[in-house]
Amino acid sequence: MDERFNRWLLPPLLALLFLLIVYQYVSPACPGAACPRRPPASAARRGGDPEEREEKEATAGAADEEAVAALPRLVAKFPFAQGELCRRVRFDMRGRDVIVFLHIQKTGGTTFGRHLVRNIRLEQPCYCRAGQKKCACHRPGGDKDTWLFSRFSTGWSCGLHADWTELTSCVPAAMERRGCAGNRTLRNFYYITMLRDPVSRYLSEWKHVQRGATWKTSLHMCDGRSPTPDELPTCYEGDDWSGVSLQEFMDCSYNLANNRQVRMLADLSLVGCYNLTFMNESERNMILLQSAKNNLKNMAFFGLTEFQRKTQYLFERTFNLKFISPFTQFNVTRASNVDIGEDVRQRIEELNFLDVQLYEYAKDLFLQRFQYSKQEEHQKNRLKRREERRLLREQRAHEWPREEAAEVAITEDYNSHIARW
Repeated sequence: MDERFNRWLLPPLLALLFLLIVYQYVSPACPGAACPRRPPASAARRGGDPEEREEKEATAGAADEEAVAALPRLVAKFPFAQGELCRRVRFDMRGRDVIVFLHIQKTGGTTFGRHLVRNIRLEQPCYCRAGQKKCACHRPGGDKDTWLFSRFSTGWSCGLHADWTELTSCVPAAMERRGCAGNRTLRNFYYITMLRDPVSRYLSEWKHVQRGATWKTSLHMCDGRSPTPDELPTCYEGDDWSGVSLQEFMDCSYNLANNRQVRMLADLSLVGCYNLTFMNESERNMILLQSAKNNLKNMAFFGLTEFQRKTQYLFERTFNLKFISPFTQFNVTRASNVDIGEDVRQRIEELNFLDVQLYEYAKDLFLQRFQYSKQEEHQKNRLKRREERRLLREQRAHEWPREEAAEVAITEDYNSHIARW
């Protein structure tokens, strides 16, 4: 009886087992649309589920959005067109392009000038001999022509601390005198400079003069001649002004430290050079300030001593050149160690009222350019990631039908084997 019962029960059990095996291989792993599609094997090799990668990319994009939002909200004081904020120079180092560095005293120009000759990653680095200030900055490919006109590359070829008026009239001829090949009319000169907070710069110059600096060999060329002693008298008798007190330094009305940055960036030919009788003082000041603003705005690049990292970033973006080592921000300087009262600070600002206005303008333009460049960079990165995600989706769309067809073929082959069995 038991044996007959077992023979009767065995076939249904075998049939049920067969159906379970077939269902396991043919049916989906989970029901309905909630089941995620299996990523192609190639996607796994690229780093997991494409949807997971896309989510990570979107997260990175959100992080970039947060980075842009984290930038200090800049309240612009001066309106600038997009072309004035977007500074990009197609600097051809192999061709005839030249960077001209206008070095204003006590603006951190010495440090920046050393960066130019020693810290830029170049195909052919500047050759700097030990113990010598000047370096040979030749173009790549064996050309002896120089791509940099500065104190540390060509020396003071247009005079000690030559200003904008001197450089623009002198540099082309100076390049030819150096024996550099090529027609001067084919050269592109890109002017750059550094500016500094007027009070800090003024105090730094005072401390420098107090230690014996004079710059009395400066030419101050304008309209083809240097100023006469009556046009540009000196503030001291003797070889230098060593030991001068701050009060004495401020009391000299024709001290070139006053509004030095405006004077060195303006076109002095517009106001009769150093002839103070050429026009009244208020008109002269207005023209000098406006000229300095225009020349600064139209320069290829300018940096601010108080923003070293931003200066580095903007220079690299402007000229498509990279520095080897990051710039260092020195917050403790000789000027910062000078303890002055509010009345003295106010007096210095009055003596440098043109520089104060210029620096306010320059700082606003500088920070607007930095913010514009950062936003442009983040936007470029977002578009790049978006394009990568689009290509990934297209690739995934082409790969899935092939893999699904392969899976169907494997299933049909298995079913055929079961049927034969």
